[in-house]
Amino acid sequence: MEGPGPARITGDVRRKAEFFYVEAGGGHKSAATALKAVMDARQSEWDITLTNLNHVLGPTDVFKAVTGRGLEDWYNWMLKEGWTLGAAPAMRPMHLLIWLLGGKLTRLLEAHFHARQPELVVSLIPHFNRYLHRAVRRYSNRVPFATVITDFADIPPRVWLERQLQYVACGTAKAVRQARDEYRLPEDRILATSGMILRPSFYEVQPVDRAAERARLGLKNGVPLALVLFGGEGARPMADIARRLSDSGLGLQLILMYGHNEKLGARLRELKLRVPVHVQGFTSDVPRFMQIADFMIGKPGPGSISEALAMRLPVIVDCNAWTMPQERYNAEWLEENRLGLVVKNWREITAAVSRLLAPGELEGYCARAAGVNNRAVFEIADWLETLPARGA
Repeated sequence: MEGPGPARITGDVRRKAEFFYVEAGGGHKSAATALKAVMDARQSEWDITLTNLNHVLGPTDVFKAVTGRGLEDWYNWMLKEGWTLGAAPAMRPMHLLIWLLGGKLTRLLEAHFHARQPELVVSLIPHFNRYLHRAVRRYSNRVPFATVITDFADIPPRVWLERQLQYVACGTAKAVRQARDEYRLPEDRILATSGMILRPSFYEVQPVDRAAERARLGLKNGVPLALVLFGGEGARPMADIARRLSDSGLGLQLILMYGHNEKLGARLRELKLRVPVHVQGFTSDVPRFMQIADFMIGKPGPGSISEALAMRLPVIVDCNAWTMPQERYNAEWLEENRLGLVVKNWREITAAVSRLLAPGELEGYCARAAGVNNRAVFEIADWLETLPARGA
């Protein structure tokens, strides 16, 4: 039987909201943190707690029980080492395992909600939304449950969306169509946003002196500058990309950002390149580096694509059997909207850059990127604050 829900909070006590994230990749936590920061800055009525789902479901992590390393750790190691070819086939047995553990997952989450007493529950994670929703409904028939999709679409199906009455925020027209047509959610349960969640810092960027900033990094003004960025752990193909572009004769210069991966950083610094290059480790000032670049090269992650477009950078990404299943549509979306180029493998990078630098092409791509007005983090914050009054 469903419970009556938490006691109504009155007076000066703030209402409790809980945002769920995971550390598998960096995007989910980054989105949750950005959304919380925007709502906190408004001094709203909400006291928001960010919760790592795996801390609640720890007793069900069979990977950690068997190997000593949790599922999040395995996922991040796989990304760092580039072992992504088996990601799509592995998803089906993973979903089967989640289904087999579904009863226990629901009980753990229900107990967690009774202890925390939230009045709003928001998921920024895939795979577990059936059980999060079920646990919320067992805890209360008044508390809204919302899923904020941090990918461009629900691919493969039922990664983000389920056939259940809930709220959902979608960052692309395709995700909206999926929620409405495939999962039959009513229109008033769907928020169509103008993009993916970005950190507030991307809206607070101050103009920089591009020539001075380039000179400070040992780079030249007036020479096309490619930013090579593959997330917080970098990626092995960065060295090959750098060598190919160095030997291309295209008159380029490079910024190679390797994140936390110091082993990769050392390898990149040892490269003997024929073009000006700056090798950069982890920094929180990514927007500044994007401001002085002309285009970006990287993986088709929703966060990196959205950040680049916010800084008016066209993007070159790869898409092939090694690409994570949920990121393949991102590459398709880039080409559909003429905001970037897609290569099948990095052996094609020289041809892609040559095409981008053809007369008038880079200017056109930059103009289209400048036309993307992504205000999703603010749109979602506004929307979430209305949900309790609209009902569960």
